[in-house]
Amino acid sequence: MPKAAKNIVIVESPAKAKTIEKYLGSDYKVVASKGHIRDLPQKKFGVDIENGFEPEFELMPGKEKVVSDLKKVTKGKKVFLAPDMDREGEAIAWHLSNILGLDNSEENRIVFSEITKNTILEAIKSPRKIDDKKVGAQLARRILDRIVGYKISPILWRILKDYNTSAGRVQSAALKILVDREREIFKFKPKEFYKFFLKYADQNIPLVKINRKKFKKESINKKKKDEILKELESATYSIDKVEEKETKRNPPQPFITSTLQQSAISKFGWSSKKTMQIAQKLYEGVETSEGPIAFITYMRTDSTRISEEAQKTAFEYLNSNYGKDYTGNFKVKKSKKKIQDAHEAIRPTDVFIDPAKAKKLITGDLLKLYTLVWNRFIASQSSSSKYIEKTYTITDNSKKYTFEAVGRKRIFEGFEKFWQSSTSEKEYELPETGILEPVELKFEKDETKPPSRYTEASLVKEMEAKGIGRPSTYATIITTLLNRKYVIKEKSNLIPTLVGFIVSDLLEKNFPEIVDIKFTANMEEKLDKVESGEINWKDVLTEFYKDFEKFLSNTEKKMKEKALDFYYKSNIKCSKCNVEMELQFGRYGLFLKCPKCGDNKSIPKGSLGVTLKNNVYINEEIISSTEKGKEEKTGEKCPKCGGDLIIKSGRFGKFIACSNYPECKYTAPLPARGKCPKCGSVVHKLKSKKGKIYFKCSECGEMFWDEPSDYRCPSCNGPLFYKKKNKEEMLYCPEEKKYFKESELNEL
Repeated sequence: MPKAAKNIVIVESPAKAKTIEKYLGSDYKVVASKGHIRDLPQKKFGVDIENGFEPEFELMPGKEKVVSDLKKVTKGKKVFLAPDMDREGEAIAWHLSNILGLDNSEENRIVFSEITKNTILEAIKSPRKIDDKKVGAQLARRILDRIVGYKISPILWRILKDYNTSAGRVQSAALKILVDREREIFKFKPKEFYKFFLKYADQNIPLVKINRKKFKKESINKKKKDEILKELESATYSIDKVEEKETKRNPPQPFITSTLQQSAISKFGWSSKKTMQIAQKLYEGVETSEGPIAFITYMRTDSTRISEEAQKTAFEYLNSNYGKDYTGNFKVKKSKKKIQDAHEAIRPTDVFIDPAKAKKLITGDLLKLYTLVWNRFIASQSSSSKYIEKTYTITDNSKKYTFEAVGRKRIFEGFEKFWQSSTSEKEYELPETGILEPVELKFEKDETKPPSRYTEASLVKEMEAKGIGRPSTYATIITTLLNRKYVIKEKSNLIPTLVGFIVSDLLEKNFPEIVDIKFTANMEEKLDKVESGEINWKDVLTEFYKDFEKFLSNTEKKMKEKALDFYYKSNIKCSKCNVEMELQFGRYGLFLKCPKCGDNKSIPKGSLGVTLKNNVYINEEIISSTEKGKEEKTGEKCPKCGGDLIIKSGRFGKFIACSNYPECKYTAPLPARGKCPKCGSVVHKLKSKKGKIYFKCSECGEMFWDEPSDYRCPSCNGPLFYKKKNKEEMLYCPEEKKYFKESELNEL
């Protein structure tokens, strides 16, 4: 019978517990709290503002058994608290200490940035006290968010009649970034301009200077274009000079949280949330043929620092596998913004587990992300790539216009063996001297483009640049905006919905600090100062609440007087009393209501001008993007009134409705793509109260779990059904138990 462990180590996740336990001897048992165990109450405010913002904590739902088990297993044992090393992890350790009745002055907190044998053994030898300053910073953040959410959200509910809306301190600043960009795009007016180039053989050589000065591309308007054409009407072009030099490209910095998310979003099309979930697994440990292995270091960091030991190991790997020419001299790039620098950049725990070896241990998304991290890290430790750059300068005979061709040829790949840089090879075949001929002057008409919509990757980059949020919060912020339907995702673009616009404008009008980007960034800096001990966390809350209370009082007063200073014009008059109708929000979205007689109606397509802040009109694409998404036309007419039938969303999923609602209340379930296999009638797509999709024939009542198709099985001629196999939609024969691709059947 094995002897009982004398020491208990508490971590957050069971996967991490399993990985760590294999490094500690039989004297240690590692158990998991399974994340947070205590928080502010769900059904009440839970912060005593009058008593110095004293929080009231309670066990989170479903955590009773976890806490009971922890109390049993830790009784009479030496306890080590080992949640993650960030503020959130420190707060979890503090909550555990309080719940288990541990001595807060005891040195029982251990931290580590990677789950490897040496690191874990060193950490267990060097426990410290719980960092009260770090805990204070986390408590301040949590209470700030509770104050904002709890006090402002009910105001949004009353205005928008939608309990799904909420006001979050950091999410509101991020939403404003998206809303401001959408308004920029809407207001943008393209400007026409022209680009000139010389065509020599199959090469296009651009005009880069006029009178030996670089010019803005949009400065060549139609008048300037005609002037250039006239001046160069009979010009000859000569090679003015040829310069050749060796250039180099420096390696990238290793990943931090934001750059990891940006790369995974761009390369794999993942969301920031998915990226962090997979990174968490790689950090905590994955079960492999060689036992549980943690593959990467801690993935919530804003520092590009790398330990000397990790640099030395990378040098050994590069030297032994690729030679000394590939070993670099790594330098941490100085950041313009203030960073916490609490721990290293994201890197492999063992650089000798390269992608080829990792392929034998892990698969799928875990392997994809690990390979990305490994490649970026080993590239950061490698040498610069080298290029020969050749620049041809070509001028007309007056020397007024300068054309330039820049060719590059790589002579040493360096870090680019592992990580592709933005520089690409390009060669020009031009003479070294003399007149360039035969050559033809060409021009192209172009126009300036509006700023691009944000993607998840570019929004993370923008939040990081502006100091909004921290590495641990980027994914949560974006997920919240999507879940609240303030933003929809089209392809990779994040587009604010009308509800998103209105929530952002309401907050900016009545609680300007909540959406103010500088204020939000300054608050993050104050929380950093709380962690460093420069200021007290309660002082931060007191200062914030002083102004917030004034805004809250003023807004609530306006609400009571029904004079909220926030108005949307519809430009549509009531048919009964000729009064301009107001935009209102109901349970199912936006509608028009007469302020005089109370009559209401749906919004006619193409006839609504919605004036938002600063007299900016939102286009119809955004108006139709309600919290349920865009309405789609079916192409059919309503059997009751002849209006267009559209696809709408309701409590139980999508359905067909008349576009003239509420005048016409015709609805019908969505049809399946195929007819009923038994009687050939229309099959409806339905959703049960538990959310399960099923299909039912409109005539014979036959029900199916899979969607019928109009295809027949090439083997037995039986009906085929749409069904997913390995995430790909295929056609399935229940008789033959075979799958077919639709493209194959179309060929038959």
